[in-house]
Amino acid sequence: MTDSSLTRDEIEFYEKNGYMLHKKQLFSADKMQELSSIFEEQWELVGKKLNSELDTPHFRDERLLKFLLSDEVLDLVEPIIGPNIGLWSSHFICKEPLVGRQTPWHEDSAYWKGRLSRFDKIVTVWLAIDHSTKENGCMRVIPGTHNNGFSDYEAVDGEKNIFDTEIKNIDPDQAVYFELEPGQCSLHDSRIIHGAAANTSEHRRCGYTMRYFATDAQVITEKNHGHQIWLARGKDLAGNSFVNA
Repeated sequence: MTDSSLTRDEIEFYEKNGYMLHKKQLFSADKMQELSSIFEEQWELVGKKLNSELDTPHFRDERLLKFLLSDEVLDLVEPIIGPNIGLWSSHFICKEPLVGRQTPWHEDSAYWKGRLSRFDKIVTVWLAIDHSTKENGCMRVIPGTHNNGFSDYEAVDGEKNIFDTEIKNIDPDQAVYFELEPGQCSLHDSRIIHGAAANTSEHRRCGYTMRYFATDAQVITEKNHGHQIWLARGKDLAGNSFVNA
């Protein structure tokens, strides 16, 4: 493993709370600049208007696999979900200055329900491309909610929110905010309750999410039409159809 591997204390914190902040530079300066340039290209293609997610950009741009399958990232993931790792998805998430809609409280696992056989060993690495602060709508989580099962949702205003549903009865005073410098990252469990306020600042907030699952989970083929997964490290344990198997 590389120097990005987690300590025992960090692993225990993650297991208890469902998240952790990795306030070290994930990639070298040159590699981070390369990733940022790829994002800028993608952002230009959509007219620099991206208030939600640019979904699975690695399906269209294989240059991103250099980052998604890198030791720097996988050495953070392996202590959490084990040595057999599948690449589930990635997204560029960008909130424009002043006009960014909020991300309502949700669990990632709720949007993938029925697509995988289990959700207890799925981790997202959220890499900051820009500064991520409370003012520009950084991610926030409710610690320890990754063991609660699926929550109850209610409808919300789709004009103000990225999604049209939100988990009921969340106390925002319980939230921990993921303030990050460019190049730093956070990790969170797919089941933890999280969201982000709107960007009320004059500064863009962009991040790249890299999502991984333990390969003893089965990806349900009939529920994942057109979705591609890669074997990132180790071996397949559930008979999944990996692009690179």
